[in-house]
Amino acid sequence: MSYYMGIMSGTSLDGVDIVLADIFPGNTKHPENFSFIAAQSYPVPVRLKQQLLALSQERHKNELDSYAHLDVQTGKLFAHCCQQLLKSQGVAAAKITAIGSHGQTLRHYPDTDYPTTLQIGDPNIIAQQCGITTIADFRRRDMASGGQGAPLVPPFHQAIFYSEKKNRVILNIGGIANITFLAAKGHLTTGYDTGPGNGLMDDWCLKHFNCPYDPDGQQAAKGQIHQYLLTQMLNDPYFSQAPPKSTGREYFSYQWIFKQLHNTGTEIDPSDVLRTLLELSCISIRNEINLLPEKIDEILVCGGGTRNLYLMHRLQELLPGSLIASTENYGLHPDWVEASAFAWLAYRTLNGLTGNLPSVTGADRKVILGAIWPVPHNPQD
Repeated sequence: MSYYMGIMSGTSLDGVDIVLADIFPGNTKHPENFSFIAAQSYPVPVRLKQQLLALSQERHKNELDSYAHLDVQTGKLFAHCCQQLLKSQGVAAAKITAIGSHGQTLRHYPDTDYPTTLQIGDPNIIAQQCGITTIADFRRRDMASGGQGAPLVPPFHQAIFYSEKKNRVILNIGGIANITFLAAKGHLTTGYDTGPGNGLMDDWCLKHFNCPYDPDGQQAAKGQIHQYLLTQMLNDPYFSQAPPKSTGREYFSYQWIFKQLHNTGTEIDPSDVLRTLLELSCISIRNEINLLPEKIDEILVCGGGTRNLYLMHRLQELLPGSLIASTENYGLHPDWVEASAFAWLAYRTLNGLTGNLPSVTGADRKVILGAIWPVPHNPQD
């Protein structure tokens, strides 16, 4: 057994996902064998969630102080979650080869004069408290090679979900939505962020319905699409930008919604705004899938969006020529795909293997991702 753990806390901040997997060398066709063992999602404490959301979306005083303190708090949370999963599975820390931690994104600016990205959750703390070698800071090496630093999960999608007979899209709907195009033959794997996923809807629900999300899309289903608002939102330059491209909550934030509403010059019913935000997510996903160079046979969906039944129904209406199904039908539960990817990336890094796909991120070469915080084999060393 070669155990690895993956930590994922996405832009929606709806929980910390921890995966335990067995990853070991494969063959030329499949370099790694990935065997899912266990996973659990742990809540982010309310106060910490509020502070992280505020710092990721709003400019305010003492940002550096806030960043430093939240980096420690988030690192301690990640370490505690890893320890809880190991305890529940009766697995000793000494049996884990490494932890791969994506970190909590506070800033992602891939298209500025000085491209940068910032994920917090101090890996020193994770390594020290868990007693397990920890790998983190995955994005910046890709950026140093001219890439967007995201998305980083498509290589894992390719390793797990590729089909020689079907053209597939892996659609992850978290706070931000992203797609991975896996052509059966003839095309490189590509992938990028399509725009908002659940994030804007969650922000709107919290502000106007006192609920962190819209269960099954029930509230959105009560509303009507405001066509002028939808058209205006779809005119945002991000949607017409050619890939490679990536974005985050620092761009598609509640302030972004407020600006769009202000520009309409009219009062819109909160349920209609929510329905329009859902349509924005669905239309922007549909538009990008329709631009792909091959007809898509299957769309495998993961992330929290799979639980929004109204959103899933609307996607099928907009993409009638493709089968839309959960990744659970293809061997991996949709809640655990991204955390699994970072366990897999930890394996790649620790074994000196590249982890990015230039056809996805736009980097000029394949590189080994992340930095390693090692723990000695003998704690007395």
